[in-house]
Amino acid sequence: MALLKHSADRWPVFFILSLSALDFALYFLVSNPYVLGVYFYLMIIPKSQICAWNHHHQHAPTFIQTPLNRLLEFFYALHTGVTTNLWTLHHVHGHHNNFLDQKMDESRWTRNDGTQMGELEYSLKITVTAYFRGYQVGKKHPKEQRDFIFFSIITFAILAGLVAYKPAAGILLFVLPMIMGLFLTAWATYEHHAGLNTENEFEASFNNLNYWYNLFTGNLGYHTAHHYKGGLHWSKLPQLHEKIKDKIPEELIRKSWL
Repeated sequence: MALLKHSADRWPVFFILSLSALDFALYFLVSNPYVLGVYFYLMIIPKSQICAWNHHHQHAPTFIQTPLNRLLEFFYALHTGVTTNLWTLHHVHGHHNNFLDQKMDESRWTRNDGTQMGELEYSLKITVTAYFRGYQVGKKHPKEQRDFIFFSIITFAILAGLVAYKPAAGILLFVLPMIMGLFLTAWATYEHHAGLNTENEFEASFNNLNYWYNLFTGNLGYHTAHHYKGGLHWSKLPQLHEKIKDKIPEELIRKSWL
């Protein structure tokens, strides 16, 4: 019986679950906070890539069976700080439906006076307000909001238990990576859109065609294509980009990782 909707998700799921297993092994077997601190520091960049895969999952769920998606989302949450349906509400409904309108976009990069935020200011603001904004958007999507609230409570209850049982390990292996993951998710969103205030969807996203960037982020660099058809599986974004690339201004195409 098939479990995955797309076979291309095999390796991302294997990587995420393997890293989760490593985190829990360290949680139960290692007590030295210095060792755990070094591990947290070394894993910031690798775990930041998981944020991209969680982003893809909340656009197009990985598994055919809903219970498996909920289980995967628990592990995603411990890496990224994004619980079940948070990014569906905040990002899919709140951002994708409004990314051409800075007054409505939940990921808006302008201040109330219309000036552009700096990247650090933006990322901190989204990190701090993401759950509140997700809840607010959820008022128009009650079923998704209920699941968001329910599974967030479960996730944070388990997190509280992990911290209570082994405080240092719980904080260094789960709490800090969750905060950092949410922050880096916001940072990446800014990189994709900041400064592009337009009503033309083909001029509203920066794209990155670097091979390595797209290998590790699941083709997130094909960002105009992603917004053009948000529910399209990540593995199909390069083909869609080829069809619409003539509509994308050259200055919005990057080819280096940074």
